Amino acid sequence: MNVLVLAPHPDDEVLGCGGTICRHVADGDSVFVMVATRGMAELYPDEAVDAVRAEARSAHAKLGVSETRFLDFPAPALDTVPRYKLAGAVSDCIHDFQPEVVYVPHHGDIHSDHFHLHQAALVASRPLEGCPVNRILAYETLSETEWAPPQMDAVFYPTVFIDVSEFLQCKLDAMSRFESQVKEPPNARSLRNITALAHYRGATVASDAAESFMLIREIIR
Repeated sequence: MNVLVLAPHPDDEVLGCGGTICRHVADGDSVFVMVATRGMAELYPDEAVDAVRAEARSAHAKLGVSETRFLDFPAPALDTVPRYKLAGAVSDCIHDFQPEVVYVPHHGDIHSDHFHLHQAALVASRPLEGCPVNRILAYETLSETEWAPPQMDAVFYPTVFIDVSEFLQCKLDAMSRFESQVKEPPNARSLRNITALAHYRGATVASDAAESFMLIREIIR
């Protein structure tokens, strides 16, 4: 099975579904990652962008990702990108990688780049003839999902839990390779709190560790 993980920025994919990626790879699936943005020049010098992309490649190697595709849309400014261009870029990835499963950021995350990539993914994954996508799952991203406004349409309601008890350490090792992004406790992006969330999500379904998702659509053929 082919799997596509869509990340607005480098490290979102590891925070949201790093353990799940490891599990897919262990099951023999091919996992592809698309990182949608490049930091805007006035905010992020080329050296910083190159460094974090190198960290992402290292993290993905640890997870067993088959291929990483970096796009150059501006961050944090996906709201300035015409919707058809972003959806077209996602559609190109779907055409090239032929995923049956697509993981997308949660639409209610506080960072608007997450919302815009989520919407583009839904457009690109419309169940039209020839589209290979049968399952779309939205992941939660620490320091983004939990800071969403307290509004019904922004809340993350997990409906799918994937047991990653055997793969949590792999996720932590991969995240550790993002030296520029990992923080010390009590920051949400600390290894301690990544572990805490995994154990909490696991506890809700009687497993040691889990990652949780919102099921957006599933087609059973």
